[in-house]
Amino acid sequence: MAGRALRKSEVSSLKSEVKARKSEVRSQQRSPLELDRLIHERLRLGIVSALAVNERLSFNDLKDLLQTTDGNLSVHARKLEEADYIDCDKGFEGRVPRTEYRLTAAGRRAFEKYLAHMEAIIKATKG
Repeated sequence: MAGRALRKSEVSSLKSEVKARKSEVRSQQRSPLELDRLIHERLRLGIVSALAVNERLSFNDLKDLLQTTDGNLSVHARKLEEADYIDCDKGFEGRVPRTEYRLTAAGRRAFEKYLAHMEAIIKATKG
């Protein structure tokens, strides 16, 4: 790699790898009894839940589904994107900008872990 410029796809791949490693380190630093605070927040839980049952959703689909504002959705989606829980694809349909989100493999694992943790808490309180 030394002596040549990286292609855009290589840079993107390296960034994704770094994000995934950061996410793994953060999850390993949490206590096993501690909920994933990133997902636990109401709107972020809604985003991850919606993307867990849909392959992709547009920004407007998520905004309507979660009944939130543009700014609120943008802030929370960005936090999930920075943690590599979701991917954001921006493009155009004709001349209209279109933003779509999808759950990453790391995001799906974190969501499944979160659900298992919540189920254990519910089971323990019923016990």
